[in-house]
Amino acid sequence: MRAIVGDDGLGRCPWGANDPLLRDYHDTEWGVPVAGEQAYFERLSLEAFQAGLSWLTVLAKRPRLRQVFHDFVVDEVDSMSDHQLEAVLADPGVIRNRAKVFAIRHNARAVLRLRDHGGLVDLIEAHRPAESPAPTDSDEVAATTLASTELSKSLKAVGFKFVGPTTSQALIEALGLIDPHLIGCHRRGSSRR
Repeated sequence: MRAIVGDDGLGRCPWGANDPLLRDYHDTEWGVPVAGEQAYFERLSLEAFQAGLSWLTVLAKRPRLRQVFHDFVVDEVDSMSDHQLEAVLADPGVIRNRAKVFAIRHNARAVLRLRDHGGLVDLIEAHRPAESPAPTDSDEVAATTLASTELSKSLKAVGFKFVGPTTSQALIEALGLIDPHLIGCHRRGSSRR
């Protein structure tokens, strides 16, 4: 499917063309580079929560996920007790998947171990693709790439969970390591570093 022109006259990637929450995320955040460990950890965590779910579900739950996971400040997530994570699982405002909830703390601990070896940002940035694809149709967008497969392997090698190649590709796109927007989308070319 090609970019869809909305009633505002702007072309958008099909997934971000209709629902207001998705449209706002598409227009203001997706593919926009962020800086710092906390921002990268949040994106990594949200992509992990998406596994098997729609992105709309994650966005709808994001405000509460930020609250219960201390705005994804790595040191604070690391210090969460099992009891606190059990309380998170009882909260209807979050994605209540035990493996994912406990993986967030597990991944925070992996981030802490990385600090002595360049850090999370450097590890992810080392997998920035040399070129950005230029798809005109959503059917041309790959769910996994060589870069996402290699990023997945690197993250797993240092202990991360819920970081398969598809999740890693979504992370690459969300962080703006490539320009993820279709040709014909008003955001194409606007967020690349």
